[in-house]
Amino acid sequence: MGRTLIEKIMSSHGGGNCHPGDVVWIDIDNRTARDFAGASVVGNLEKYGGDFPIADRSKTFFTFDCNVPANTIPYANNQQRIRNYARKNDLKVYDVDAGIGSHVVIEEKYAKPGTTTVGTDSHLNIMGSVGAFGQGMGDVDIAYAFKTGKVWFEIPESIKVTLEGMPAEGTEAKDVALAMLRRFSNHELLGRSVEIYGPWVENASLEDCVTLSSLATEMGAIIALIPPNEKVLDFFGIRRHEAVYADSDTDYLEEYSLDIKGLEPLIAAPPSPTNVYPVSEKTDVKVDGVFVGSCTNGTYQDLKYAAELLRGRKVAPGVMLKVVPATRATWAKLLEEGLLKDMFDAGAIVSNAGCGGCASGQIGMTGEGEVQISTSNRNFKGKQGRGNTYLAGIGTAVASAVFGRIASIRELKEVR
Repeated sequence: MGRTLIEKIMSSHGGGNCHPGDVVWIDIDNRTARDFAGASVVGNLEKYGGDFPIADRSKTFFTFDCNVPANTIPYANNQQRIRNYARKNDLKVYDVDAGIGSHVVIEEKYAKPGTTTVGTDSHLNIMGSVGAFGQGMGDVDIAYAFKTGKVWFEIPESIKVTLEGMPAEGTEAKDVALAMLRRFSNHELLGRSVEIYGPWVENASLEDCVTLSSLATEMGAIIALIPPNEKVLDFFGIRRHEAVYADSDTDYLEEYSLDIKGLEPLIAAPPSPTNVYPVSEKTDVKVDGVFVGSCTNGTYQDLKYAAELLRGRKVAPGVMLKVVPATRATWAKLLEEGLLKDMFDAGAIVSNAGCGGCASGQIGMTGEGEVQISTSNRNFKGKQGRGNTYLAGIGTAVASAVFGRIASIRELKEVR
């Protein structure tokens, strides 16, 4: 019988001939901790680590992205405690200027296809976008991984999802992800490793894959693994035989097909990412603010598209458009190409790289009664403030900022 993608990755990292339900100790290629919970990791290391050295300093590092630079004393204290520990132990810190840690791990090519990464970020399963394993874990587990280079893991059952057909013009990766959230809103994917296939996946950009995999947590899945296509392989400069793929005769727990042929842009209304509707059904909702960014939609591809749509247009009076690039490298590229000016001229507020409003830390918070369109991944009350947050793709977000109400990319392109 063939083996699933996650079984093959785990087997190649010390898991042996593992099967669903097996508890195995696996070798971790990349061990990370962010400013959120990172100080607790340090506390555990100082309390229990004793004289044992860090397993491999070249594979162990901290990332600051939730609150950057720190605008509260607790975050400032946590970050400085991490810096002090990192200096003492010769560990790398991707500090407040670096951007979202999960994106940095991919951008710096730590998380190559088939590798394993753990950290304190609940969306670290975004590594599934490149056919790699990633998982957010508690501070004790991450401290143990820092010291030993290993963690224990229970092998999950695997589910195969095939996306049939190609979506309509103007439909984005976020809309494909929302279509999956709508279809699998009854916990069919809960606790499973999901492998995603189909013609859209085969043609998707790396950034598209990142968007789709970043919503695995909201789908209830352990991870959404996307077999590396040619674009992803080219990014890492590797060939197909160097990546990991499931066997053709694999027997999955379940196999599902989801028809996305002609799929139109979607939007998730509060209070859940699974509360999904066509954008066309919500165009009577007035908008106070728009947040473009996060690990789901903060890449260069995303923000370049936003800038191009904003060029020559203006944000509607009374609407606050907030833009947060995912990484410093993305910010620099937008600056070099003049795309930041397009956003600025349209009336957007562009912040430094990081998680932005998504982390309840800085730009993007909403007040009671405020309606926001966000390109992030969660919209329950309190996550991005006390207002009402709708989740959407770049096109819908920009169109809504320009019209002052929920609007479609089609509407935007019809009017200059």
